[in-house]
Amino acid sequence: MRHLLSVLALLALVLPLAARAQAPDLAAVVASHRAQIEKPSRQSVGPVVEDIAATGPQGAALLQAWGDRLLALRKSDGLLVITAPEGQGLRLQDAVTGADLGAAVEADLTLLRPNSGVRGVIAAALAGNALSDPDPQRRAEALDALARRADAGQLQLLREAMDDPDPALAARKARLERLLTIQHDPDPDARIAAIEGFGGDTGLDFRASLNPILATKRVALEAVPAGANIARELSVGGDLGRDEAYGMLVSEGLAPARLTPDAMRATLSGHIANGAVGGIPVAELGDQQARDRAYTALEGQGLVQPAASEDEVDAALARHRFLDLYAEPNPQVTDAARAALRGTETRIGLMQAADLSLDALSLASIYFLAAIGLAVTFGVMGVINMAHGEFIMMGAYTGYVVQQFIADRTLSLIVALPLAFAVTFAAGVALERLVIRHLYKRPLETLLATFGVSIALQQLAKNIFGTQARPLTAPAWLDGALTFNDVVSISYIRIAIFVLALVFLGLYLFIMNRTRLGLEVRAVTQNPGMAASMGISPDRINMLTFGLGSGIAGIAGVAIGLFAKVTSELGSDYIVQSFMTVVVGGVGNIWGTLAGAALIGFLQKGIEWFNPANTLAAQTYMILFIIIFIQFRPRGIIAARGRAAGA
Repeated sequence: MRHLLSVLALLALVLPLAARAQAPDLAAVVASHRAQIEKPSRQSVGPVVEDIAATGPQGAALLQAWGDRLLALRKSDGLLVITAPEGQGLRLQDAVTGADLGAAVEADLTLLRPNSGVRGVIAAALAGNALSDPDPQRRAEALDALARRADAGQLQLLREAMDDPDPALAARKARLERLLTIQHDPDPDARIAAIEGFGGDTGLDFRASLNPILATKRVALEAVPAGANIARELSVGGDLGRDEAYGMLVSEGLAPARLTPDAMRATLSGHIANGAVGGIPVAELGDQQARDRAYTALEGQGLVQPAASEDEVDAALARHRFLDLYAEPNPQVTDAARAALRGTETRIGLMQAADLSLDALSLASIYFLAAIGLAVTFGVMGVINMAHGEFIMMGAYTGYVVQQFIADRTLSLIVALPLAFAVTFAAGVALERLVIRHLYKRPLETLLATFGVSIALQQLAKNIFGTQARPLTAPAWLDGALTFNDVVSISYIRIAIFVLALVFLGLYLFIMNRTRLGLEVRAVTQNPGMAASMGISPDRINMLTFGLGSGIAGIAGVAIGLFAKVTSELGSDYIVQSFMTVVVGGVGNIWGTLAGAALIGFLQKGIEWFNPANTLAAQTYMILFIIIFIQFRPRGIIAARGRAAGA
């Protein structure tokens, strides 16, 4: 019993000493890496961080302070210290021993400020311990650090900390564990199961984890090693040009460089001895094969650098196989990754189609909103109003002016919409009374007159607001976008414009079908003479109709100005599309205008998808398509009746 107690006492003394001997000494580690700690580099700081982390809790505290930019050097003796704010100064702690060093002021210290890359390396090293931290924020930050930079060792730490009381963090841990399994698990079956577990996931992180597995390297080999994971074998003359293939052999040191005919002739000329070169008479050197034999003989004598003749090039190419080899050695893993990536690409293609459709629908709603007023003035009244775009511009500037007086963006928008309608309604009535009423049934003169008014309004806007774009700021609740996934999203402003377009469609239908004004407008449109005989004043109806169309254009201007530049040329950017929308859809029919906006919006986005680098070309092709379309359907998608149809 006495001997047993002696052995236990000895072990109690030896084991702590042995553990201390196995753990690296923090002071020695800091001393050996002092230069890197003071001036760290993202590319080379990794081993330093790993050595410090291996020293134990005090090393972890040093790393935490370093990552939090609380590490400093005391100027008096160069001691590495950890700082903490205290009153007007700082409290110091020895970074190596943890001893309290009292208070100091910042002027006595040289603060160490590692950049974001170095802090990312430190955060990744500390992430394993922080995964189980009681603070959810620290756990989230640890997951972020592991997602940016993790290795096989940290995968095990993550697996040990999978249980999390926060469901969102638990889901993130589960996803990150599968991603790290794909990248770092030594078991191929586990990697394949993790890949298949994503089931066509389209996340960027999943696709990024597959890319290293499917990365390839192009090589030239005489004998392909057993078990090589071949992605593709390349044919010389097909997949690879002859010169490119031989260039690979030369760059990898598998064949000598080629000799150009001029260089060969110059070299042979410099080695003529007794009327021969390498034993080949000069008289015979007019033949390429004889020159090759002469050069080969000089190589054998060590008189020239080795070089390849054309026959030797052919022989070298025939001996070698050119392959794309996967960096991943296991073919089952690459097969699973390829299958997953194909499924992902299919889903991404469908999502891109959905995203393109949303963009097209958004553009169609913008065109419809811009054209709704023109559908009234041109479609119903038959007036070619080239100043319609300037009413859109006036509405946008009205919104800008309102925001100069009302700081609250939501309130300013609520005020701007009806005010823009009132301003442009009044401007439309003035234009109709002063100009257009004298030019009915004279479309050419109407076009020229309104074109002149358009130029005058643009110049007036420049004189008042200047030539620089003015900001029309959307409310905070319209910031950002509705995001469905990494591919499909649509901004809240465009959603608001879509809703506004539907509202005005409903308002237009209500006015035209459920009010006395709508009844009188339809009567004047279909038969102005009969309407006049029934006591309806066509002159008054024309004035109100033109004012209504202009007022709607003003509201459209406020909506468009929320995402477009508010300048004097704003209206000219939409006037052509507005006319095309009305004409293609069918003059005088609101449903035709809606169909025309949808056709033009989807057509333009489709053409831009085929040629994304040139939107001007897309608009050109769209106009050509519409010209051809009108040849076959001159009255539009939905033909109108009454005066708008030429009755």
